[in-house]
Amino acid sequence: MNFRYFKIPWPYLALIFAHLIWGANTVIAKITMQEIPVMSLSFLRFALASLLLVPFLITLERKHLKVKLDHLPKLLMASFLMITCTIALSYEGLKLTTAIDSSVLGLVVPIISVLGGWLVLKEHIYLINLLGIGIGLLGGLVIIGLPLLLFGGFAPTNLLGDLLIILSGFTFVAGTIVAKDILDKYPTLVFTAISFLVGVFSFAIPAVNEYIQSPSWVTNVTFLGILGLLYITILSSVCAFILMEWGLKKTSVIKANLFQYIEPAMAATLAVPILGERISYSFIIGTVLIVLGVYWGTLGKPHHYLLKHRHHRS
Repeated sequence: MNFRYFKIPWPYLALIFAHLIWGANTVIAKITMQEIPVMSLSFLRFALASLLLVPFLITLERKHLKVKLDHLPKLLMASFLMITCTIALSYEGLKLTTAIDSSVLGLVVPIISVLGGWLVLKEHIYLINLLGIGIGLLGGLVIIGLPLLLFGGFAPTNLLGDLLIILSGFTFVAGTIVAKDILDKYPTLVFTAISFLVGVFSFAIPAVNEYIQSPSWVTNVTFLGILGLLYITILSSVCAFILMEWGLKKTSVIKANLFQYIEPAMAATLAVPILGERISYSFIIGTVLIVLGVYWGTLGKPHHYLLKHRHHRS
């Protein structure tokens, strides 16, 4: 019997499962933050994830673990922007907005990346990319309520949260720009480990401050809160990362790009029944615009999509 056809789907299944995990992550994180404060959740997430990465780092050759001292400042700054600033802003935003909005607005990261590459790094850009950037950013404005602001009926319920989510995309892209010339010199796993450690140390003091202000949260964490923390740490930070890396090696960035839209669909599927969130017409219109914008905005720019998943989702 020829088993060739049974081997082909595995990389695509890996990509699908990675995006399903990340899609559910926004809902689970929103639930978990009801029991664990934001900074404490971030500290625990990266502390546990750093420990989980140790066995994988051991398997690397020693030469791949060496970091040049002159590269260290850029690596630390990039990690601070891409992990500390991005996670803090996205978590604070998630507290104030819906999981569905957060998941969809997260798709604009590749668009911001292409825009940043064009404006800051002077990368070549095509007319279709500019069209995609404009449509994608318009979709973001539709979701945060610009049409309602212009024509009446605007209720700024989720506005601040949505803006923080978008701002987290800019800090992530700023980090990639800072370290663009040296990121390819190190294995993804090494940079991820450095980023996690930066997250541990940068979130430590705010986490201690949260405990000093409200020490009772530790004793009030339920089994559900612990499961949420384990999901965010083990599945979202480590397992999905491994699945994505393996899937990318077996397929291509362009093919993998098609699966990213699973995330908002997964988030909506869980957020509506579990969190009681609602899907409005403006949200649907904004989502369609963002999807079109990401597709057109990243045509011929696959590396901008790849950066999103190598670091932002770690």
